[in-house]
Amino acid sequence: MDTTISEDVQEIANDIKDIALKLEGKTLLVTGGSGFIGGYFLDVISFLNEHQFLKPCKVICLDNLIVGDQKRFAHLLKKDYFEFIKHDISKPFSYDRPIDFIVHAASVASPTYYRQYPLETIDANVMGTRYLLQLAKDKKSQSFLFMSTSETYGDPNPENIPTPETYRGNVSFTGPRACYDESKRLGETLCMAFWQQYGVPVKIARPFNFYGPGLRLDDKRVIPDFVNNALHNQPIVMHSDGTDTRTFCYISDAITGLFKILLSDFNGEAFNVGNDVQAEVSMLQLANMIKEISGNNIEIIHKESTDKHYMTDNPRRRAPNLDKIKKLLGYQPTVDLKTGLKKSMGWYKSTYNL
Repeated sequence: MDTTISEDVQEIANDIKDIALKLEGKTLLVTGGSGFIGGYFLDVISFLNEHQFLKPCKVICLDNLIVGDQKRFAHLLKKDYFEFIKHDISKPFSYDRPIDFIVHAASVASPTYYRQYPLETIDANVMGTRYLLQLAKDKKSQSFLFMSTSETYGDPNPENIPTPETYRGNVSFTGPRACYDESKRLGETLCMAFWQQYGVPVKIARPFNFYGPGLRLDDKRVIPDFVNNALHNQPIVMHSDGTDTRTFCYISDAITGLFKILLSDFNGEAFNVGNDVQAEVSMLQLANMIKEISGNNIEIIHKESTDKHYMTDNPRRRAPNLDKIKKLLGYQPTVDLKTGLKKSMGWYKSTYNL
């Protein structure tokens, strides 16, 4: 495992060490283990198994590898407590042993890629969620975490920024991003239906712009794109006027928050997960920050994307109201953007030999 990821994993494991005991000797199913978020879940459990648990937590990883790579968890394949099953989650899945916890993190999350795979994206978020909820019901699982998205809010009006969980959203249901946004919304509906009808202990997480080591350089989201330009000593290319704003959440804060949700007793609830350590940053501010950290004297240019739908329905602002997760779960993000970008840049340099 890479040193930077290893350091993050150790920090996450230390932050959750008390509540993590609920996983000791249990079985955890993670879908999308080759992905950015799923991979960290696997690594944190591995660390807990090696350093804290007296009886290991068995981990089952499901992934069809459509946009991922088995290299992400190759270091776990020989571990007795780890089992990889190549499976398309949009098809039914059966397992003949207990499954105590389920984390559904399998999805195509990058706009560039989910527009290339719209039906696969819908199937993973809807049919995959439906089959996994049925599995959780049949196995009488202790907790089910659905990885939703802050994109369910669409483009909030100014009075709903920072955005609370009660905001109902301003989302196009026919636009080029709808395959992701709307299928995540329906995934949440399915979760609530299984909670209300069968008592399946569901929790919903709505991530706000997670980033960090493990997010592939070719992911096509804004931070990897800007970093890719900067580290290749090329102009940073913005496909907008640079005024759109975001808040970015470093992966160690993000995964800590997700474990807090999974291992809580707040069933039938949705939680924003993000960072409010600092104010929103514009895309131009982000580009300048990445340029500064890279140390390369490069231009920042505006250029219309060759993808005609690149900016269609793109939210102008995105910032989370974190009052709920802070009050109920004691969540507190700590990594500011510059610190997180420096760690990420170091990982990209070492991983991609840049």
